Amino acid sequence: MAAFDPWDPAFLTDPYPVYAELRARGRVHWFEPTNQWLVPHHADVSALLRDRRLGRTYQHRFSHEEFGRTPPPPEHEPFHTLNDHGMLDLEPPDHTRIRRLVSKAFTPRTVERLKPYVRGLADELVSALVAQGGGDLLKDVAEPLPVAVIAEMLGIPESDRAPLRPWSADICGMYELKPSEDTAAKAVRASVEFSDYLRELIAARRKEPGEDLISGLIAAHDEGDRLTEQEMISTCVLLLNAGHEATVNATVNGWYALFRNPSQLEALRADHTLVPSAIEELMRYDTPLQLFERWVLDEIEIDGTTIPRGAEIAMLFGSANHDPEVFTDPARLDLTRADNPHISFSAGIHYCIGAPLARIELAASMGALLERAPTLRLAAEPVRKPNFVIRGLEALAVEIG
Repeated sequence: MAAFDPWDPAFLTDPYPVYAELRARGRVHWFEPTNQWLVPHHADVSALLRDRRLGRTYQHRFSHEEFGRTPPPPEHEPFHTLNDHGMLDLEPPDHTRIRRLVSKAFTPRTVERLKPYVRGLADELVSALVAQGGGDLLKDVAEPLPVAVIAEMLGIPESDRAPLRPWSADICGMYELKPSEDTAAKAVRASVEFSDYLRELIAARRKEPGEDLISGLIAAHDEGDRLTEQEMISTCVLLLNAGHEATVNATVNGWYALFRNPSQLEALRADHTLVPSAIEELMRYDTPLQLFERWVLDEIEIDGTTIPRGAEIAMLFGSANHDPEVFTDPARLDLTRADNPHISFSAGIHYCIGAPLARIELAASMGALLERAPTLRLAAEPVRKPNFVIRGLEALAVEIG
């Protein structure tokens, strides 16, 4: 059996057998290469996501030195300034304050109002794919849909959107385990350029407010719900990155899984009412976020193993979503799976605020492809991105059969 090796191409192709071995060997495992404790079981991951003895940051309570950690290199500062002021990497009370403001843009009513726009855009993108007889599902449909939706919500003009995806990809490279110096340099450059752009856009919205989220955050600030400019910039970047990265990868991972399970694809084509449960199952089956890290702020114990303050926990979402203690026959793709408590959107205070929007986007693109491209098929075996934490494909070549 292969070992847990997040840099091994064979492991990246199919990590699920290795996860099964990890679960069989115990509830927590020390992983020397990254100095992290790996947690592979669903029950533990679910509980730890809600455990306030863990945090996405420790700097609200400890200095780097007090926590036994080395500060990041000064040359990485622009990335960390941007990243550390976003609500995903904050803890209460700052997290609570920012999430309360942002959640106003993601109420069920607001998200529901976006449905016609999302569906119209999905139809447009899929129609173009069909007209050309196929193409790259990632670049032609999966990518442009959520990028356009979140950019529209933020109020980023269409003419300014081209760099958004490259900036996001470069920043997200830093979320991988042990990123290289080249990856860090790209993330720093993207952080500077993205921040500079948003600073100008925020200044423009202060002068001429619109109906967009940035204008809403400015208005909330002026009414007393304080958000620093850095928090505003970091929030916008987080929303853009999180608002499309997972949806893009869920789309291509999902369709690749369907192509490899033709009986399930045929069942879906025969019955489009399966789309909602299909989306949940595809998110479980090959989740785009495989690992989520948290710091141990106060000593905890897992199955008799003491995890000290200052340690880092790596919760394996991909493994938890294949835990046979929770999912019957987890290696089988079952689009009718009724009991499906996957944790692909996380849990606890860091539960994905955009989950309802992501579901609408996934349903829109899947529905459009089922209706307008019922003979869609794989044109070439795809290449996986050399990433572990954020799991996706380089491309997904398809043709109309």
